[in-house]
Order: sequence, then C-alpha cells, then structure tokens
Amino acid sequence: MDSKRFESAAGTHLRGDETAVKILVAGHFGVGKTTYVKTLSAIRPLLTEELMTTASEGTDDLSGVPGKTTTTVAMDFGRLNLSEDLVLYLFGAPGQERFWSVVADLSRGALGALVLADTRKLGDSYPVLGLMEDLGLPYAVAVNLFDGAPTYELPQLRDAMDLAPETPLVICDARDHASAKNALVELVTHLLTLTPEPAR
Repeated sequence: MDSKRFESAAGTHLRGDETAVKILVAGHFGVGKTTYVKTLSAIRPLLTEELMTTASEGTDDLSGVPGKTTTTVAMDFGRLNLSEDLVLYLFGAPGQERFWSVVADLSRGALGALVLADTRKLGDSYPVLGLMEDLGLPYAVAVNLFDGAPTYELPQLRDAMDLAPETPLVICDARDHASAKNALVELVTHLLTLTPEPAR
C-alpha cells in the first residue's frame, strides 16, 4: 500500500510558490523516528538504515525493541504538504549520543524539532531535550505510544520531562498518518506563535 502511495505522489511536483520549512525529527534510539518519517512522507523517503552488528552490543539498548535489527546512521528524509502552501521537509536524526554531531549539523536551518519520546524509556529523552535546548531549537514533544507501553496523563508526562508550560506535548502513534500529522500541526502552530508577523 505504501508503494502505491509513493507512486501516486511521485508525479507531484512543487509549484514553486509554497513556503518550505525544515523540521528536525529527533528522539532517542529506537523511539520510532524512521517509522514516523515513513508514515508521513508523500514521497519515497530517503532512509540510511544499516544492519546492527555485534559492535553495538552493550552500547545500543534494545530493551523494549527486541525485533529491531537496523539503526539510522545518518538521517531519514521525507516531505509532507501540511497545506496547499506549506511544505515540510522532515529530517529524521539518529538517536544515539555518538551521532549528536550529525544531529547538530541536521539542525542547521531547521525552524523547529519534533522530539519523539517513549514512556518505557522516558529518561532516555532527557539528553535529547537537553540537546535541543543547547542548539536553541524550539521543539514540541510527541509521546509515541508503543503497544503495551504504560500510559500516563499529560500533566504527569510534562512534569517528568520538566517541560516548559508553552512547550507542546501530544500523544501520537508514529504508525498512524493522522496521529503523526497532528503532532506536526502542534509543532508548526507553536512555531508560528514564536514568529511574529512582520510590521506593515
């Protein structure tokens, strides 16, 4: 079904008068960033997944994702028309700290970031949130609900992640297009509040 979606979108081209915005999709290892980009992209996404080897044993925590055999080593890329005039370029970043220089490079020119979190490993999100703060990148947080993962009320999650009151926090399913898109709408709405219209 995905291939049909990509094939039908392959013939679509930008008109040239759209507003294009770069968005970083960040989060810790195994939180679902590649799935998120694949779910939303209207074009065939560019993925840089590689098979995990024994070299990563003891480094990459596979708890909660026992079937995971690949990891992003550079970036994922996809494109989504959020409206007729607004195009989002999605750059999925690798989640391991050893790739944070790559994340910093990918953040250049980005208007904001969507940080995915997992309630089974909420603590793994803290360094990613800190990195976004260090980079000065506005962000929203989307808690990706994995099957069987514990659920919490949003105020509990906000407290646990020590999020500022103005930072958007939503629950999403990275596998579901409407749910994943809603998280981006929350982020873009937030970014618009940070960018006042120019004086006339």
